[in-house]
Amino acid sequence: MKTSVLWSLLLFLLLCTGGEVECDCREDGLLIQGGEYTLTNGFQTGSLLVYQCPKNFYPYPATVRVCNPNNQWNPVPKRFSPQRCKHVECPDPNVLENGNVSPPLARYLAGNTTTFECYSGYTLRGSASRTCLSNGKWSGSTTICSRDSGDTCPDPGVPPGASRRGNSFDVGYDVTYSCNGNLFLVGSKVRVCQESGQWTGREPACYSKFTYDTSQEVSEAFGSSIRESLTTLQSTNDTQSGRKIRISKNGTLNIYIALDISESIEEEHFNRAKQAIITLINKISGFSVSPNYEILFFSSDVYEVANIIDFYEKKATLASVIKDLEDFKIGDKSTGTDVNAALKKFEDRMAWIEEQEKEKFREHRHVFLLFTDGAYNMGGSPLPTLARIKNRVYMSPTGDPGSRLDYLESYVFGIGADIFDDDLRPLTAGTEEEKHYFRLEKDTNLAETFDNIIDENEVIGLCGLHRTYDLTGDSVGKRTVYPWVVFVNIQGDSPKKCLGSLVSLEFVLTAAHCFIFSDEPKDVRIEIEDGKGSKDKKVKTFMLHPNYNVTARENQGVDEFYDYDVALIQLQEAIEPSIHARPICIPCTQETNDALRLPPSSTCKDQEELLLKNQRERLSFLTRTHPLVGEKDVYAKLGDNRDLCIKKALKAKGINATDPKIAVTDNFLCTGGDRDHIACTGDSGGAVFKNYENRTIQIALVSWGSQEICTGGGIRDSTPESRDFHINLFKMIPFLKSILGNDAQDDYAPLKFIKTFH
Repeated sequence: MKTSVLWSLLLFLLLCTGGEVECDCREDGLLIQGGEYTLTNGFQTGSLLVYQCPKNFYPYPATVRVCNPNNQWNPVPKRFSPQRCKHVECPDPNVLENGNVSPPLARYLAGNTTTFECYSGYTLRGSASRTCLSNGKWSGSTTICSRDSGDTCPDPGVPPGASRRGNSFDVGYDVTYSCNGNLFLVGSKVRVCQESGQWTGREPACYSKFTYDTSQEVSEAFGSSIRESLTTLQSTNDTQSGRKIRISKNGTLNIYIALDISESIEEEHFNRAKQAIITLINKISGFSVSPNYEILFFSSDVYEVANIIDFYEKKATLASVIKDLEDFKIGDKSTGTDVNAALKKFEDRMAWIEEQEKEKFREHRHVFLLFTDGAYNMGGSPLPTLARIKNRVYMSPTGDPGSRLDYLESYVFGIGADIFDDDLRPLTAGTEEEKHYFRLEKDTNLAETFDNIIDENEVIGLCGLHRTYDLTGDSVGKRTVYPWVVFVNIQGDSPKKCLGSLVSLEFVLTAAHCFIFSDEPKDVRIEIEDGKGSKDKKVKTFMLHPNYNVTARENQGVDEFYDYDVALIQLQEAIEPSIHARPICIPCTQETNDALRLPPSSTCKDQEELLLKNQRERLSFLTRTHPLVGEKDVYAKLGDNRDLCIKKALKAKGINATDPKIAVTDNFLCTGGDRDHIACTGDSGGAVFKNYENRTIQIALVSWGSQEICTGGGIRDSTPESRDFHINLFKMIPFLKSILGNDAQDDYAPLKFIKTFH
């Protein structure tokens, strides 16, 4: 809980002087000029005090203080060096060689802008003007004044705040960097000129204790690195040599995640990191990659949330792991931190995998994600453990990676108010060209950052791919959760609004009863929001199921008969797939088989038995609400429960039959009662769906209900007598296949349907 200086003082006076709690530390000398502070546990022993300053400033001389059992804060406040918010400075840019920096200042503060000019005969590369940013970094790229020397590699320059040893830039020569003053180096200390004309490693930068990586920097650098772990290179044909395909088709990926929950980590940091982990898992699960996860929280003890052995033995599901992550609470925090124990747990799990997989272990890739401030005070140094892990993965007793360097990637995310960089940087592993160490600001939105790290371009058109979370809370955010939902607006003789689902880039699936005989394609508009605002798509044609006939059973006491209530709408132009608009999966297609991770020989019946295997199967459908849509939860009553459910159809208006199966054939699923939500007018044609991990499968579509409880959309509960009846798509496959799977035409890309039975 954030406590201002005034409230901290009042709390101290009320509690301590009143004798209600024992206060081991006092507030004397804690005030910070120009800022405020946070207390994790009042003034009691073990409490962490964290200073905060406005933008462009940082706490000085201390960032945090801990209340020790000896009634003293550590570090102890100093009378002659009072706590204050000091202006952020950027590293000195006057290290530029062969050029001038203007203006020449003793200190460059956040907000200052510099310009660069090269001496005569030298050419400027990089940024001609740079601004000192609030995170202690310069905008733009390193400024270099160079001229053609005939060397193989270009002048690598000198980053602000650094010194460079080495001025020969030919093949085999190296340059060595160090940082001046109290700055520390992030990046490659030594870089070697290669025959290709490129320098090895990654350009270094000099950081201060208050320097941090922005969300965009983390997204770009970590995203670039992790994508290499999620893909492998393989020639797919003569014209696309080297095209990336997912590692799941060629090997195994193991991801190990450890999150520090010790006293030195504020709960806000923990919650942000936890949500980021959930986001990352969700993001990866949307692809054809299936990693195995080891996830743990640690302080003085290790709490295992996901055991990688359970993944190998098929006992774990992503849904259960994510739920366990969401439910995990810190509880009483420990003052101890044992990073080594976390890495030893990784080592133990890796040894088990090697024992089980034998020679196949050579093809396994391992990725570590470690979130901590590095302030370990027990368990000893984790470096020997990391060295043993490297030896195991590199298969080298000396730790020489050889050609196996990319089989182990270790990323370290410095979180917390006071990050121990010297202890954390050695815990990284991987290629020098990629960044593996990140210092995160307290307010960094890691969930959003991790959401952006994986490029979806290769798989953007996969059916059912969606985000399981809404980062914005508006219609654009909702669109990423339900990217397949469309609004069907018919402006003919009988205007009507329905919902529909995008089932391919060219087709929308909706209910047949949304149309009347006189409707024409020009009367129909498909509204699809693409993230930049709603867009109306023109319709080329629409096709109703040939067996749909609303008057077919009038002589049997059913005024309006809705069997085969399905229609397909073909768009004039295909949708361009994006995170805001992409198809849902439909039954009995090869894509759905892949989404369900079923064997290639699986049939339509196998899919149905997996998706509708329970007597009460939980499903969802959508309704129009603000913003965009709301989700309704229902249970399809199957097996012995179905007969009781469909009996309620006899109480519907316009039904005078005595047998409910006359109105509700085997083509319908029945929901309602049991505190289910109920469909409203306007929900017709919408998808009745089920999320399977991070893919959405449409099971049915909303057709009709026994009672009209609500109009125009909205979320309402069912009454004891109300029931909804939805067309089961597994029963509509011949119609869907005849159009969507038609490979005898060149008008659109057909879907591939699988066999009905073995």
